[in-house]
Amino acid sequence: MATSHLNPVPDEETGGAIVELGLGPESAARRIRQLQREARDLAREQTEAFARDLQALAERAAEIAAGGEIYPVGARELATRLADELTHKAQLLSTIVSRTR
Repeated sequence: MATSHLNPVPDEETGGAIVELGLGPESAARRIRQLQREARDLAREQTEAFARDLQALAERAAEIAAGGEIYPVGARELATRLADELTHKAQLLSTIVSRTR
């Protein structure tokens, strides 16, 4: 005998009626695959945004590095190193994301 996937849902909207969940074994597996796909897409989007943020920080650091004597010497030196490092890190992240598509 097949088991029922009906559960009572006591709330105001249903008035305690029985609600079909529609999560048999096949549809549960399909839903899991869909959620996994959505999670991967979201992770890719977040990683791409992070790479863009790193690139924007690299550009800001380059501006400070090129700002001349208006910026303190230590800040210019740090900005010079960060501009180079962040550019490489942003490129690396972009490459990683492009490989996983």
